Amino acid sequence: RKLSIFGNEAGEPLEWELIDLARRVQLQGQTEVLGWDERAGENVHLADFSDHVDEGAYRIRVGDEASYSFRIREDLYDELSDDALRYFYRSRSGIALDPTYAGAEWARPAGHLSDAEVTCYQGTDPRGGTWDGCDYTLDASGGWYDAGDYGKYAVPAAISTWTLLNAYERDPEAWADEQIPLPEGANGVPSILDEARWEIEWLLSMQVPEGQPDAGMVHHKLHDMTWAPDAILPATVYDNDNEHRDPASGRYLMPPSTQATLDAAAIGAQCARIWAELDPAFSARCLTAAERAWAAAAANPAQFTGHVPGDGGGPYDDDDPADELAWAATELYLTTRDEAYLDAAAGSSEFLHAPLESAPMWWGDVAALGPMSVVTVGRDLDPDLVTRADEAVIASAEWALQQQQDFSAYRIPLGQFEWGSNSAVLNNAIALGLAHDISGDPRYLDGAAEAMDYL
Repeated sequence: RKLSIFGNEAGEPLEWELIDLARRVQLQGQTEVLGWDERAGENVHLADFSDHVDEGAYRIRVGDEASYSFRIREDLYDELSDDALRYFYRSRSGIALDPTYAGAEWARPAGHLSDAEVTCYQGTDPRGGTWDGCDYTLDASGGWYDAGDYGKYAVPAAISTWTLLNAYERDPEAWADEQIPLPEGANGVPSILDEARWEIEWLLSMQVPEGQPDAGMVHHKLHDMTWAPDAILPATVYDNDNEHRDPASGRYLMPPSTQATLDAAAIGAQCARIWAELDPAFSARCLTAAERAWAAAAANPAQFTGHVPGDGGGPYDDDDPADELAWAATELYLTTRDEAYLDAAAGSSEFLHAPLESAPMWWGDVAALGPMSVVTVGRDLDPDLVTRADEAVIASAEWALQQQQDFSAYRIPLGQFEWGSNSAVLNNAIALGLAHDISGDPRYLDGAAEAMDYL
């Protein structure tokens, strides 16, 4: 399906033309008047040129106005997937970005090598909780910086890593070794997994060591006590203030949380099954960390964190771990086939659930990742379980299609505009793509393509 949607005050249908770059008319028709779009603040028309299938570059012309040029190509998104993957390398912490891999305009010195020795925050948080700090330091170097700042956060790290790993699990043959240039080079592992491993290694490093209080729990985040100024390169060495000399400065491990711990259990389980043959030792390390995290979360089922004194990082606060528990138990069951994990997942109100909200998943609600993983790699499970997972994903996709009809004439699969709403569009597109995998229904594929049209 190929649609052109545009604002025009006319209340009657207009003549439209599909023209090539030599201005030759290839197809023509009349617009459908969609009417007033409250969100766009304009009267909207639609031209449907789906009948044109020839590859090439074109514009839509209505009267004296013409669109930007666009291409019809079978391989339209091939380069985009590579460019999207490059984003993660350019967000790496703890490594110099070499122009060979980052491009000359993105090259920079290593950031925050001093994260190799960082200790815990101590003090009183805004909720009145007192944190005593800890007697250890962690090597928490590496990982990705978060949303344009130099914080590193376990909770958004997990859903971002899952997205890369699920893309690989859905179709391993789609991803190649040296797909993009990376320091890991030709190592027999697809680039998407090399990049995901960079974050997994960091996530594992955030786990509280054995012999310490909260052993096996995972620190919620790592960031400065005050925001770094905008538009500066990351510091290669930062004064972490491990001795707590200045309460207004320093860079610390923030307290562990149940959510971060369950997220790490989920990613560790996913890692274990993906690397089982690629790197058995790494696979075993991931599974050990996942099982430690699962046990620690069970022993600390309501340890929440978020804001701490200072304004140097996003809170990523969340008081309900039911979705994380359902996701982690599902991933552990998919990897180990231990019925105890299935029982734990089934005991959560969020098991095989995809919320029909602005997006099926986001860092604060990861329940949908469980059924999506079942859809992707669990087709051999109990048929009733698979059916329930399929139904959850298809319900989410149907909701997204309905939002494309109802939210705006510009066919945006959203429930509302909000911070980070483009990620909600993409997460709805993932649900639509998986629903197409399940059913073969072309409506879902069209819906996913239209999500990309909006972006």
